[in-house]
Amino acid sequence: METDEMENMEVEAKNQTEHKFKDIFKKAKLLVTLKFEDVKHQIRINTRGGFCFKQEKKPEEKLILKGVSGAVSPGELLAILGPSGSGKTTLLKALGGRVIDRNNTTGKITYNGKPFSATMNRKTGFVAQTSVFYPHLTVTETLVFTALLLLPDSLTKREKILYAEAVMDQLGLTRCKDTIVGGNFIRGISGGEKKRLSIGQELLINPSLLFLDEPTSGLDSTIAKQIVLSLWRLAKGGRTILMTIHQPSSSLFYMFNKLLLLSEGSSLYFGNREDVMNYFSSIGFVPPSVAMNPSDFILDLANGVLPGDSKQDGKAVIQTLVSAYREQSLSDKLKSELQNMENHYDHIVTGNNKWRTTWWQQFSVLLKRGLKARRHESFSRLKILQVLAVSFITGLIWWQSSTANIQDQVGLLFFYNRFGGFLPLFQAIFTFPHERLMLEKERSSGMYRLSSYFMARTTADLPMELALPTVFVVITYWMGGLKPTSVNFFHTLSIVLYTALVAQSLGLAIGAVVMKQRIATAIGSDIMLTFLLTGGFLVQDVPGFISWIKYLSLTHYSYKLLLISQYKPDEIYVCDSNNNVTCLVEEYLRIKFVGLHQQFLCVFALALMLIGFRLVAYIALMRVGVTHQIHRQTTR
Repeated sequence: METDEMENMEVEAKNQTEHKFKDIFKKAKLLVTLKFEDVKHQIRINTRGGFCFKQEKKPEEKLILKGVSGAVSPGELLAILGPSGSGKTTLLKALGGRVIDRNNTTGKITYNGKPFSATMNRKTGFVAQTSVFYPHLTVTETLVFTALLLLPDSLTKREKILYAEAVMDQLGLTRCKDTIVGGNFIRGISGGEKKRLSIGQELLINPSLLFLDEPTSGLDSTIAKQIVLSLWRLAKGGRTILMTIHQPSSSLFYMFNKLLLLSEGSSLYFGNREDVMNYFSSIGFVPPSVAMNPSDFILDLANGVLPGDSKQDGKAVIQTLVSAYREQSLSDKLKSELQNMENHYDHIVTGNNKWRTTWWQQFSVLLKRGLKARRHESFSRLKILQVLAVSFITGLIWWQSSTANIQDQVGLLFFYNRFGGFLPLFQAIFTFPHERLMLEKERSSGMYRLSSYFMARTTADLPMELALPTVFVVITYWMGGLKPTSVNFFHTLSIVLYTALVAQSLGLAIGAVVMKQRIATAIGSDIMLTFLLTGGFLVQDVPGFISWIKYLSLTHYSYKLLLISQYKPDEIYVCDSNNNVTCLVEEYLRIKFVGLHQQFLCVFALALMLIGFRLVAYIALMRVGVTHQIHRQTTR
């Protein structure tokens, strides 16, 4: 009986905890009023002459936003409408603190009367139009890992998991919780479920301010309605929500509290949704039918199209609408309304800028996520079969070569050098370019420190980077007839793995600096080929004006260490089998050029490269965080 009572108490406690987290989204913890005045954004366009005359012209300045103003209060859902190219996404990014070239944005944007800050950033969610996920993670894994990174240490791991489950329940993702997200070539959840998953990741911080860029694009009307209905419910909990939308149906249109209509970067209307038709009627633009979808009508106007009048000049229509709105927006009534909205919620946002979790927690979560996300590619059958095939072919080609045939053994060691350098380098080159979008997304949300991500990401690759070269050496060493002692074997293996780590560091640096796969691959190939040619195996008589490159070459130091692992200067080999003449190993041309001395200098040089290349990669990655750092809007 006591056991049953204890079990019932545990079940009741669990249900109470789950109920607590399911109700957590009913009300926002902080009320935020967003106000923006005269927001402008310009870009610089580089132009060239024609095909025959390639004279470059001076860059042209183009205004994307032309003085957009408005305000949104807690509990309101603002829809930003307009045709493609009207500046919807640019405005949303500017308001959400995600604009990259922030120096080109002017105007005044305030949050409860204050500029954008680190504290406000942690209360802000931003859902981009393009969803970025790890394709091999399930829906549950995606949300749980995000929860473990985003939620504070005041919550236990179990509570964070329950929080993620509450988000899934809130957005209707429970039925696909164990399905992988999928990607371009991997089948996973549907497009609507990916949209809701994107929203779910932002909801984990229970944001007071939520921005969404085209959350209904590419979805059918039913799924789109479900998503907007979820946003409407979130807004009713006291959140301030802004979203861009291209062509809403009438059912979606009536869920919006406020509308901002843009055309060519200019405002045509801002105000309550229920007043939009009366406003356009008051300035002489009346819809032809009462049953017409209001969004269709106002978007036709934003495109310069008058219903039933195909001869009307579109530019003239838009200019008339812009002029009419500017006259209306200068009225004391609108200014008074915006001022009242700000004063009503004029409280200061307070808090600290500390990270939600410790460095070690971030590292461990990111490492676990990285291993799970890449479990299908790290040790794929194709890579394993590839290494096994190369290993056995190499072993058969160098089958039981002996010291008597020193040329073959030196060639095998050189191939070790090449295998340990080329493969890790080109695998590492793709690391950061592949994850750039994910890094930008998560860093802009303040999810983790760059250092914890960098260490976790590079550590997650170590099993593959070290395991595959180990398999290669284990197979080929004994087949190739190298010195059959454990000391020599482990000495050679350690050098190959050391080379792999340094080559990986170089690949990480190239990928992080360039961030474009094709260019990074080309640069990596050129660097490795240069190191190869000056390393001392293919060409011994390298011209002096270029021979200095070998001192910058990881293959040079690695090759020397591999030779040292097998030979000693006083060893001899048969240099003339016909006359049974022996020579010193260190006098062999390919060994003499490289040398069998200065082992510790080579180890130290490779250590400097390993640390230096990774430092370069880390500094290069800091740019990704900088371009999406929190920016403060000022009046200019």
